[in-house]
Amino acid sequence: MTFLGARGRLEARLVPEAGYEVDLLDLSGIDRRNPVKAARAAFQAAAAIPKAKKLIRARGADAVLGGGGFVAGPAGVAARRLKLPLVLTEADRHLGLANRLLARRADRVCLAFEITDIDRANVRVTGRPVGRRVLDADRGAARKRFGIDPKEKCLLVMGGSQGARSINFAAVEALAEREGRDFQVVHVSGSRDFREVGKRLADAPHGDGYTLLEYEPDMGDGIAASDLALARSGASVFELAALGRAAVLVPYPFATADHQTANARWMADAGAAVIVPDGELDADRLLREVKAIFDDETCLAGMSSASKALARPGAATDVAGEVLDLIEAGR
Repeated sequence: MTFLGARGRLEARLVPEAGYEVDLLDLSGIDRRNPVKAARAAFQAAAAIPKAKKLIRARGADAVLGGGGFVAGPAGVAARRLKLPLVLTEADRHLGLANRLLARRADRVCLAFEITDIDRANVRVTGRPVGRRVLDADRGAARKRFGIDPKEKCLLVMGGSQGARSINFAAVEALAEREGRDFQVVHVSGSRDFREVGKRLADAPHGDGYTLLEYEPDMGDGIAASDLALARSGASVFELAALGRAAVLVPYPFATADHQTANARWMADAGAAVIVPDGELDADRLLREVKAIFDDETCLAGMSSASKALARPGAATDVAGEVLDLIEAGR
């Protein structure tokens, strides 16, 4: 297995760190608010198709699996021109631009969520693959790592790889002081706000029971150690469901097509989460929502059970199976 990615994006660092090879294309996202930048991005994508085709052929690929990012468009077109099986994956509750353009030409489209306006024979709802280190995370070992008593509740605060400023600052304002807080906190802030959050935490007179982390390579330990999560509602909703965690979700308000709100509703409609709009989040609202769940054991247990019922732990196997079946059929 080999990867095709965009230069300057996270995959350029993360894929080699995971032990895989990656070829990089010069691409950028399409900024719909700026026609000049959008035109430049479209030109880059078109220019990248021949290079993608050359790289895919050089790697001796038997199939192409698209993840819906910058590189998915050029790679998908190249796969079709090389007459290779093409499988697309969609992580959100709407098709992104690359997937919309390629869906009719793909052999399979694997959806994380049911999307009602897609009704084609090549669509499968597989769920979103979750990393093995999340699925295999050990609660006892994770709690030992963070110094959490087995009998004490724990709130996980996270805002994605870059962090979420509104969540970071509301959390530390509401929860830094131990007085009046009968649960522990594990807070993954992201690099941007780490110093400021750390300073505010250090200034709290009773800040024990609050673990601040700048970054976690995967969230397995944090989710396993927790009983409730305060988070954005991107990819993390499937990670939370995989371990059956209740959540207070604060969708990123500027996500494309407001997909984070749709993701959050998926959990909330099942009874696994409470949604707080970003513009309504402050320290008082955060503390009120968290305490209401923690103070009601029946509520917490019901939300956790509902979350677990949403899990699709076999998603990665199902997507891989679709790819392998197409390769075998082609042979």
